[in-house]
Amino acid sequence: MAKPGEELGEEGRYPSALRFLHWIIAGLVLATWPLGLMIGFVKDAVKLDFYMVHESIGFLVLWLMLLRIGARLTGTMPPIEGPALERLVAGLVHGLLYVFLVVMPVSGFLATNAHGFPLTWFGLVPVWSPIGKAPDIAGTLSAIHEWSAWILLTLFALHFAAVVFHHVIRRDETLYRIL
Repeated sequence: MAKPGEELGEEGRYPSALRFLHWIIAGLVLATWPLGLMIGFVKDAVKLDFYMVHESIGFLVLWLMLLRIGARLTGTMPPIEGPALERLVAGLVHGLLYVFLVVMPVSGFLATNAHGFPLTWFGLVPVWSPIGKAPDIAGTLSAIHEWSAWILLTLFALHFAAVVFHHVIRRDETLYRIL
């Protein structure tokens, strides 16, 4: 008896680089998101450390997403299966996930720079600030970052609901394409 997902073969799955990046980015985002929420509740003595870790992981997500976009643009993807409306919604949600997984770290990086806190990546590597301290746009960039976080959480919830729908209700091979 075949194991679940074996019927797909490699041609039915996403390329291994995309599968790897998918799960690494998902784990980093799931660590970064609550860390960002906690910043408002920690003592001032450690607040900058929380910001540094949050922003450093977010900056890593940005570079991994750029790699993922490159891999996706240059690789062969398995077709999305199902009714036309499902394919449309899946494509839209995936596309928006990609957009906001770039917008969110970029806006967060620029916001902290604009507030006057340039990034030293994981406390080790100073990262050049493209805008420097710019208090006139810092609030706008922070708002974009915060809204992006909530939009991304909503998209994640839709994506996860689709995973549950396909795996538990339909009992199809969709999940195995990314495993």
